[in-house]
Amino acid sequence: MPDPLLPVILLTFLVAGCVKGVIGLGLPTIAVGLLSLAMTPAEAAALLVVPSLVTNLWQLAAGPSFAALALRFWPMMLGVCVGTWAGSGLLTGANAGGASTALGAALMVYALLGLTTLRLAVPSAWERGLAPAVGAATGLVTAATGVFVIPAVPYLQALGLGKDDLVQALGLSFTVSTVALALSLAREGAFDGTDAGLSLLALAPALGGLWLGQWLRGRISPEVFRRCFFLGLLALGAHLALRGML
Repeated sequence: MPDPLLPVILLTFLVAGCVKGVIGLGLPTIAVGLLSLAMTPAEAAALLVVPSLVTNLWQLAAGPSFAALALRFWPMMLGVCVGTWAGSGLLTGANAGGASTALGAALMVYALLGLTTLRLAVPSAWERGLAPAVGAATGLVTAATGVFVIPAVPYLQALGLGKDDLVQALGLSFTVSTVALALSLAREGAFDGTDAGLSLLALAPALGGLWLGQWLRGRISPEVFRRCFFLGLLALGAHLALRGML
């Protein structure tokens, strides 16, 4: 990794952590999206591993219902692992151009879902059949883009979980996705000791940004910030998708 990129990496994780602190999500999406402007999505995803794992374990541990949620969502988590493993290699090597396009498309879909007032609902009777499929689809998107929000986040939001359970379920999904992504990248030789060291270095600004975002949360409108976040994400996704096609 060229030394001139180090300030870019640190600033990116500061911004991504701040977004997560304000609205409760967005660190992986912002980090991979912005870093992909300066490096390949695979390199960006490798840098994400430690900050994502630590912040999501924190989010997972803070909730009240880990055992119950793990028992409920293990088929989805298994699907995430299988899908990520099946898609191993989509993000690396000669696929970098396609990965950029796929990443841009994923960011645009996520942004459009965040901007719409449409709220999906999944009947409880459908959950047993949908969970493994949603997990596998999330794993494939993770393997292809380094971002693990589609379709996991809309699906979990559609289940009608309470606020605390939803936050913890998202933490569980993101933690499993991060570990699966790290193993997939390591399998392809895209996550080694140097990447792990840089990823560990990125943890400090991510945590600093998280604290800053939590401080800002009570001083700005979360809804206005959220709308600006998704509009910016839409523009970033469009840029990455177009760049990958050229």
